[in-house]
Amino acid sequence: MNVKDRIHKVRESSFRLASLPVQVRNDALEAVCRSLRAKAEAVFAANAIDLENAEKAELPAPIVSRLHFGDKKLADCVAGAQDLIAMEDPLFKTLLKRELDEDLVLTRKTCPIGVIGVIFESRPDALVQIACLCIKSGNGIILKGGSEAAKTNRILFDVIYQAGVEAGLPEHFAELLEDRSQIDELLGCDEDVDLLIPRGSNAFVQYIMSNSNIPVMGHADGICHVYADRAADPEMAVPIIIDSKTQYAAACNAAETLLVHRDAAEAILPALARAAGDEIEWRVEEEALRLMEGEPATEEDFRTEYLDQILSVKIVDSLEEAIDHINRYGSHHTDCIITENDETAEKFMALVDSAGVYRNCSTRFADGFRYGFGAEVGISTGKLHARGPVGLEGLVTYKYTLEGKGQIVADYASGKSSFHFRDL
Repeated sequence: MNVKDRIHKVRESSFRLASLPVQVRNDALEAVCRSLRAKAEAVFAANAIDLENAEKAELPAPIVSRLHFGDKKLADCVAGAQDLIAMEDPLFKTLLKRELDEDLVLTRKTCPIGVIGVIFESRPDALVQIACLCIKSGNGIILKGGSEAAKTNRILFDVIYQAGVEAGLPEHFAELLEDRSQIDELLGCDEDVDLLIPRGSNAFVQYIMSNSNIPVMGHADGICHVYADRAADPEMAVPIIIDSKTQYAAACNAAETLLVHRDAAEAILPALARAAGDEIEWRVEEEALRLMEGEPATEEDFRTEYLDQILSVKIVDSLEEAIDHINRYGSHHTDCIITENDETAEKFMALVDSAGVYRNCSTRFADGFRYGFGAEVGISTGKLHARGPVGLEGLVTYKYTLEGKGQIVADYASGKSSFHFRDL
C-alpha cells in the first residue's frame, strides 16, 4: 500500500476514533503502558543499536543526547500516559448552549481536529507522547521520526499500535512513515491530513510550511532568554541561570542568551562564572568581558540556538533594552526575568512577545508534562489555535449543532419571527 493510501486509511479510521467513548480511549492508554513495561528490554536493545549507529556516524552530541531512550525516559512516558488517563475527556464538552428562539437551540461542542501529522527528529520519547495524546483526544496520527532513531521508533510504534487495536481502537488509527522521501508524499495529502506539526530545525520547518497546503503548527527555533534585572537577587539568579542552560542543554526551552542589567552585572556575572565552572562555555559581549572570561560574542551569537553548553551574555542599560533585544532576537518561545520588583516584572511579562514569559524560575519549566498536560505534541510559538506547550486542549477544535422544529430563515428575514438569544 502506498503512502497516500495508508494515510487515507487513517482518515477513514479517524471518524470512528472520534466517536469512541472516553473509557475505550483510556483503556487503550492503559494497554499501552502495560505493553511498554513488558517490552522495555526489547525497546532498549533497539535504542542501543540506534545509539551505536549515531556514534559511528559522528552525529552531534545534542542529537545523540535526545536519541537516548532508557529507564528514565520510559518511566516518564508511562507517567505521562497515566496522567492523560486521569484527565477529563477533552471531547464532547459543551462550550456554549444558546436558545436563538423558542425550540431553536445552538450548541458548540469540542471534537477532534481529525488527522494530525507530526514530523520530529531524534527523540523516540516524542513518538510515545504524541501517540498517547492523539489517542486521548481522538485524533488519527501520522508519525515520521528521524532516521537516526529508526529502530527505536519502529518498535515503540509497533508496541503502541498493537496495544491500541487490541484495546478497541480502530485498525489504521495510526501510521508510521520511515523513509525521508515519504515526507513529500505526506505534504501532498491535504485532503486527508488536517494539521502538520513539524519539530526540527528552522530550515526544515520553513520547508514544510512552503511545500504543503496543510495548516502547520509549531516552532522553528528555541532562542530563549534570561534577563537578570537591576533588582535581581544574585543568590536566586545564579542557580536559575545555570539550570536554564545546563539542566538539558539540547532542549528547545534551554536558555541561549543571558541579559544582565548594568547595575546587577558586578554582583551576578563573576558569581555565575564561579558557580558554573567548566560546565558552560561563554560567548560574552565586549563590555561584560571585564567581569568574566569567554569568547567574544558576535551579533550572530544572539541569533543562535546552540542546543549545547554555550551561553551568550550581554549587559543592558534598562528593562526596555532587554525587552527590545528579546523581541528582536528571540524566537517567541520562553523568556524569563529575574527581579524582586513587581512593577518591573509586570511590564516585562506584558511586553515580551513570547508563548511563555516567566519570573524568577527556570525556562526549562516550559514543557507540557511540567504544566500538567500529561505530555505535549510540541511547543507552538504562533498565536493562532494553540500557543506554548500543546497538550490535549490544543488537539481539539469544536463544531456547532443547531436543533429546531421546522424553523426557516424566511420567517426571520420577513419579520414574522425574531431571535431572542438566551444562553441556557
